[in-house]
Amino acid sequence: MYTDLELFNPQLFAENSETEPLNLFRNVLKNGHMVLKDRFQASKNAINYVNQRAWLIDQVLTNAWQKYCGDIDPDTIALIAVGGYGRGELHPYSDIDLLILLKEPLEDTSQIEKLVIFLWDIRLDIGHSVRTLEECEQEATADITVATNLMEVRLLTGSEKLFKTMQTKTAPIWPIKKFFAAKIEEQTQRHQKYDDTADNLEPNIKEGPGGLRDIQMIGWVAKHHFGATTLHDLVEHGFLTEKEYQILQEGQRFLWEIRCLLHLAAGRHEERLLFDFQRTLAEAYEYQDDEDGLGVEKLMRQYYRTIKKMNTLNDMLLQLFQEAILYTNTPASVYKINKRFQIRNNFIEAIHDKVFLIYPFALLEIFLLVQEYPQVKGIRATTIRLILHYNYLIDSIFRQDLRSRSLFIEIFRQQQGLTHALRQMNRYGVLPAYIPEFGKIAGRMQYDLFHVYTVDQHTLFVVRNLRRLFLPQHDNEFPFCSKISKNIPKPELLYLAGLFHDIAKGRGGDHAKLGEADAINFCKQHDLSDSDARLVGWMTRNHLLMSTTVQRQDISDPDVIKTFAYQIEEPSHLDYLFLLTVADIRATNSKLWTSWKESLLTDLYHKTHALLHQGQGYVLNKQLHIQDIQKEARILLNRLTFNAKINKLWKDLGDEYFLCSSPKDVAKETKAILTHKDANAPLVLERSATKGGTEFIMIYTQDKDHLFAETSYFLEQQNLTIIDAYIIPTQGKYTISGYTVVEENGQELQSKERVVEILQGLEQALICDNDSSFDPITRRIPRQIKHFSVPTQVNFTQDHINNHTIIELITTDQPGVLSRIAQVFVSCEVRIKRAKIATFGTKAEDIFFITDYENHALYSPEQLACLSKELTESLDENMPTT
Repeated sequence: MYTDLELFNPQLFAENSETEPLNLFRNVLKNGHMVLKDRFQASKNAINYVNQRAWLIDQVLTNAWQKYCGDIDPDTIALIAVGGYGRGELHPYSDIDLLILLKEPLEDTSQIEKLVIFLWDIRLDIGHSVRTLEECEQEATADITVATNLMEVRLLTGSEKLFKTMQTKTAPIWPIKKFFAAKIEEQTQRHQKYDDTADNLEPNIKEGPGGLRDIQMIGWVAKHHFGATTLHDLVEHGFLTEKEYQILQEGQRFLWEIRCLLHLAAGRHEERLLFDFQRTLAEAYEYQDDEDGLGVEKLMRQYYRTIKKMNTLNDMLLQLFQEAILYTNTPASVYKINKRFQIRNNFIEAIHDKVFLIYPFALLEIFLLVQEYPQVKGIRATTIRLILHYNYLIDSIFRQDLRSRSLFIEIFRQQQGLTHALRQMNRYGVLPAYIPEFGKIAGRMQYDLFHVYTVDQHTLFVVRNLRRLFLPQHDNEFPFCSKISKNIPKPELLYLAGLFHDIAKGRGGDHAKLGEADAINFCKQHDLSDSDARLVGWMTRNHLLMSTTVQRQDISDPDVIKTFAYQIEEPSHLDYLFLLTVADIRATNSKLWTSWKESLLTDLYHKTHALLHQGQGYVLNKQLHIQDIQKEARILLNRLTFNAKINKLWKDLGDEYFLCSSPKDVAKETKAILTHKDANAPLVLERSATKGGTEFIMIYTQDKDHLFAETSYFLEQQNLTIIDAYIIPTQGKYTISGYTVVEENGQELQSKERVVEILQGLEQALICDNDSSFDPITRRIPRQIKHFSVPTQVNFTQDHINNHTIIELITTDQPGVLSRIAQVFVSCEVRIKRAKIATFGTKAEDIFFITDYENHALYSPEQLACLSKELTESLDENMPTT
């Protein structure tokens, strides 16, 4: 019997029995926690920690039981550890699950109630149930979770006969086939909650794919079907090799270490590897920041690679279980495909265990065959084992083999199964072996809130998103993209660009340019034509071009469209790039893709498409464009008789207003301005049918220096986010401005009442005199921001043609940031003409087009220095810190 006098000394405990019970038990737990923590910090031996803590809690519970329930007939009751505690495994803040088993219902439960209250009072986080034998049987029958928990039980004290009777009654309740099917469905649903990937920025180490719950799942099935008491029993039953068992054990050991460290760092039961603790854990593993990356990125890479191995073993074992449980005594249905592979019970397998040794190219062929035979549900577990074993054959000679090169490209040309094939190739090590550059991004995280997946998982999601655009069953998701996809002559080139677009991440330098070289070389090595290779390379190099154009430039300006179209070169390039851009954004972060962003990209596409289809002799003329807008607006205004007033107003508004307004907007706002009764009061309007679920607010008011500051302050007070803005001074004493806004969470304003309230409130705010001083906006700052503070950077460029200065401002995105920027502009006597607002995780990258109060560009070094200094001080002093 295990004894640990440092952890719990029964003699010392008995000598102090006269001490007030709460203090006595709390001190035992406090001392035990410190002893275990010190031991773990010295050795990082998580196995010892979880076993020793379970033993400590055993001593505490049995002594507490003796104190409160010791006079209950021991033949009629039992205290039982269940779940993880039943396995004898307790991490620092794991729940302590207990079953109080009764032979018959108790008439007086006060002693049990006092025990439970006492356990809570000594700060044990217990989960308990009180059941009779009959109730255990009923609950286990109704709920597989209960049945699973009752498989992992230990008697702590009480009736051993009662305990064993409960085991006997509950063990056979779920037949193995039904139990296995239910656990598979349970795991599938659990994995789907995490996008079927463990490669998230803040992964759940217990519930996510490849996590501790998957290892437990293997143990439950093995115990139910084989009576296995340890994972090593699977080696004896022929389901694992000794090497695979060691990988499984090593993976569990590492995850247990991570979990112990995580609990201790959090000081609570925490299963998510949050940013709050990642750096602490990286330091515990002595990972350092250097030219190879941040220490935290190295830790997470080890984590992701471990999880990948666990995921593969889980796949393989569950499939072996499936064969042993579901298909046992079932005649095998075998269909021979060729001399290397056959289909057995809808799973493809190698005909013999030397197939890959004799025919190395078959390491790629098998994935192509899975695509070509839709009835195949997957690769048989024994063949997965062979693939993992023979991966070493994928070397430079293998890559030069014409058969290998042809097979790889053919996988990309198939009409179905590409996403599944690439995922399996990545999971089983074939993809990183065949493309070594891809192996370098496997498990590589980017320590920010913009990229929510590792680079390799993001890449596979991009290819998945692209593939869905070509499948008729997904036409309703993005109808416009699906329409464009029908114009793509060679989809495989698009998929290859998706595979290579981020392949040079982490190498230093411009990853798009480096990736372009990799993509072209790869395509030429695989016998694609020069033009196809250049197209894949072009897409790889320019995969950010479209998104940066809509985020940083004014796409209502014809000159911007002309410059962009020049870079695109031809219409087919536009189609390819548009689809790649949409797929890339959606695979980076689900919060990035909004209907507003979709509308901007679509608008850029249509304008560029029109220009490219006019031919080289066509010139996009700004004045002709304005005249067309005014002509259509006049048709909508034909019932009004004040043409002279219209002409005067339109001349006063200037060209910029018409470039960012539709004919319908111009007609509506012209009528509103000309019929506005109080010329001294601001006119605040909502534009109808705004883009992408946003709200557009138009303001026509007398010009004043603090207009942007007052407006942005009010809108941010209303928990709105400004995503685009312009302020156009008229030739008279007025200013017309527009603000595109969404709710703080990025969603559109949900009710008409909310819109009316904002319009009326903004009008009143602009009427009131303001001394240009504003109280700070206080809103809850998201937890993650403090880990990703971005030092403020201010860069100036001069636009001599349009006579304004452009500020590129990079800073931490946080509540009230835009109004603080606006207040600095006021103090430095700067006027805003247009603002482009973009957010990347916690990083705000905003572009402001500014002038002085005389509407001229800022050339004074003193004024530019004032701006840079005050912006930096104002924004960095409010920066959240860890």
